[in-house]
Amino acid sequence: MAEYTPEVLAKYIDHTILKADATADAVDRICDEAKEYGFYSVCVNSCWVERCARNLEGSDVKVAVVAGFPLGAMSPEAKAMEAGWAVDKGASEIDMVLNVGAMKTGDYKTVEKDIRGIVEACGGKAIVKVILETCLLTNEEKLKACEISVGAGAGFVKTSTGFSTGGATIEDIKLMRKAVGPDIGVKASGGVRTREDAVKMIEAGATRLGASAGVEIVTGGEGKGGY
Repeated sequence: MAEYTPEVLAKYIDHTILKADATADAVDRICDEAKEYGFYSVCVNSCWVERCARNLEGSDVKVAVVAGFPLGAMSPEAKAMEAGWAVDKGASEIDMVLNVGAMKTGDYKTVEKDIRGIVEACGGKAIVKVILETCLLTNEEKLKACEISVGAGAGFVKTSTGFSTGGATIEDIKLMRKAVGPDIGVKASGGVRTREDAVKMIEAGATRLGASAGVEIVTGGEGKGGY
């Protein structure tokens, strides 16, 4: 069994702050914590990308930015514009929200266009993660969403925004890992609050963890959760 030291766990974590009332000071603190603990990235709303890029310059910590967050229900063109702008300002990863309504309608052409537009807007400069919002999808829809995401060029599929009716589950991580195979990333997000949560998600197949409780995860404390 793998040894999940704090240093090992830290490299799985996108240290996240996405609440609407996040202040500049709070974003700065997240960046400082990411550098201190060696997290893989910070994950922020697009308005903070330039601030984070400045704060993290010279470190190994990457900047991940959400696009179309948290509903994913805007036009593909608007979502792609946000993603491309964020990459130009310093983002190296884009976490986009699936068009859930289109997915549930069976309008797979729109779903694919939405994802591919962001992949193209990133121009090979950023990894694209597709947030499925698994709590709103059936297992069949989750499998189809994974298939479309991979086909459209995404590098990751991700469970949740953390702002809907549920977060990551072990069952969804296993399903998504089976659907995408070994070469595409799977990110567990929403409700990952403790070291135990993190290890369970990794052992189920997650290669990245989105968490606002990153410090608690690596130090063994109790995370409050919530983005």
